Amino acid sequence: MAVATQSVQELCINSIRFLAVDAIEKSKSGHPGLPMGAAPMAFVLWDSFMRYNPKNPQWFNRDRFVLSAGHGSMLQYALLYLTGYDSVTIDDIKQFRQWGAKTPGHPENFVTPGVEVTTGPLGQGIANAVGLAVAEAHLAAKFNKPDATIVDHYTYVILGDGCNMEGISGEAASIAGHWGLGKLIALYDDNHISIDGSTDVAFTEDVSKRFEAYGWHVLHVKDGNTDLAGIAQAIEAAKAVTDKPTMIKVTTTIGYGSPNKQDTAGIHGAALGPDETIATRKNLGWEYDAFVVPEAALNHARKAVERGAGYESAWNTVYAGYKAKYPQEAAEFDRFISGKLPEGWDQVLPTYTTEDKALPTRKHSENCLNKLGAVLPELIGGSADLTHSNLTELKGAGDFQKGHFANRNIHFGVREHAMGAICNGMALHNSGLIPYGATFLIFTDYMRAAIRLAALSEAGSIWVMTHDSIGQGEDGPTHQPIETLASLRAIPDLTVIRPADGNETSGGYKVAIEKSKANASTLLAFTRQNVPNLAGTSIAGVAKGGYTIVDSQGTPDIILIGTGSEVSLCVSAAEKLTAEGKKVRVVSMPSSTLFDTQDAAYKESVLPKAVTKRLSVEAASSFGWHKYTGSEGDTVSIDTFGASAPGGICLEKFGFTVDNVLAKAKALLG
Repeated sequence: MAVATQSVQELCINSIRFLAVDAIEKSKSGHPGLPMGAAPMAFVLWDSFMRYNPKNPQWFNRDRFVLSAGHGSMLQYALLYLTGYDSVTIDDIKQFRQWGAKTPGHPENFVTPGVEVTTGPLGQGIANAVGLAVAEAHLAAKFNKPDATIVDHYTYVILGDGCNMEGISGEAASIAGHWGLGKLIALYDDNHISIDGSTDVAFTEDVSKRFEAYGWHVLHVKDGNTDLAGIAQAIEAAKAVTDKPTMIKVTTTIGYGSPNKQDTAGIHGAALGPDETIATRKNLGWEYDAFVVPEAALNHARKAVERGAGYESAWNTVYAGYKAKYPQEAAEFDRFISGKLPEGWDQVLPTYTTEDKALPTRKHSENCLNKLGAVLPELIGGSADLTHSNLTELKGAGDFQKGHFANRNIHFGVREHAMGAICNGMALHNSGLIPYGATFLIFTDYMRAAIRLAALSEAGSIWVMTHDSIGQGEDGPTHQPIETLASLRAIPDLTVIRPADGNETSGGYKVAIEKSKANASTLLAFTRQNVPNLAGTSIAGVAKGGYTIVDSQGTPDIILIGTGSEVSLCVSAAEKLTAEGKKVRVVSMPSSTLFDTQDAAYKESVLPKAVTKRLSVEAASSFGWHKYTGSEGDTVSIDTFGASAPGGICLEKFGFTVDNVLAKAKALLG
């Protein structure tokens, strides 16, 4: 093919391909196969269908695009550059995968404006896309009026064979089909190649039939390499179906244009090499030097800037009319998308005295959720088929179901993996929603990737976890978290809070809501068993992470440090020790994460270095506690798996009694 015969569309598509080839060749690292094969479908989508404004990547009513097959990130960076986003320049393309670049190895929303979600672990992106579509559907149902539509955008996602192999994609697709998310359109890059070679070695199912069974509208473009009209017709047909999500299987050739490596695993995750790059240029008639985009292609692609300004201007006009006619709704909408909290929202959080009835902290959590749900209409979420165990229902808020998208209780079904990623997508919609997802604490193991990605990608998701220790009881060791808290605390930028009572539960929610609005995620761990309300606990104390709730006259002889349900054991043991003439301080540490962020002076005021006799008490692994107990301290902890018995018996047998805390404290005191 000679350059002179290439249409402007072919020039644009080959520009995408060779920006990817050249960037990966320069960095000697990356995945050129997907950008080369998926360039036609991506070009048609971005050029003819997607509504976005390159000069305002955060324009609210833009269509959302997710590259679930995130290893092919150069596809997205090429699109952002060609269509005129300021966030990706040709110099950024040249710095692909380099330190400090805006073009990292996988798309990261907190690095590159124009990237909606962080993708990399396969399958997370398609599940995020379901969350983005949920957010659009909910906000449209809440705010749109018959004579004024202000929420009206699509979520498009490109996913690959690897995404479809990962179980999370099946969970997400299943629930998306159940909900009938008609504005979710997935383009499946069906190239039959993965790292191990042909997908035939491990993946021979009929993906189209699987998605049909999930309740999706399914289409097939048999020639995704050259049939641009077929791709466009499929997207048009997808948009015409409003009561189902659509999966368009687009059969492509991985590494299209490479004479010796296309359609092989060799082009999936490695640079072409100098000789094959030259051969590919010759094969596709590409007579331009590395990183050079022909003027005709750039001029055509940059029309997106003018189109985008027009889309946003037209929406602004519609919104101005909406604001004039529906000022109350518009004020709430403005508050939503600004990320602001209503004045005095936290005043609804309940407080308790020692006279109030002992309850499980999961019940205190339910009270908080419902108090907050009444003043925060942006609070939306639910449980992985454990609503009545997690106690996460927003009373009177209705169930989010097909035809009832304005409701706020989401039934995720037994789909922890997808629940986490869907919540992240809702949070990263950047429309002010506060999503929460709930299950038993032990099942965070099933959603670990999504919890980690929430912290990494600055998503304001809230994780509501109950049955937080061996106190869970009869279900036994498979359901009793031991090492779970320690492993969650190890995740950077995830705030883990384990409240001791009602006041600390309210404090935990105050932190979680504020962090959600600041694009940070929080995990709250609650008890199944009753806990007393303690003197000295407070909402404000939780924000410090660790604080003194019982103190002695003068320097203490020993400090007892507790979390969650074990704080009451520390208080009772302290009373006995004090009666015996010992000076005892009790520190409640609902969040070591937050405590570690305090300044040195505050930390010294709570845990003075001069007091070396320290005992931590938590019905979980001792891992991590020696940081606070020091070399002369000890722990009351559990470093084995649990057992099947009533929760109170488990706690007693494993040493979580006042007598054992007392004995350990006396041993430290000598």
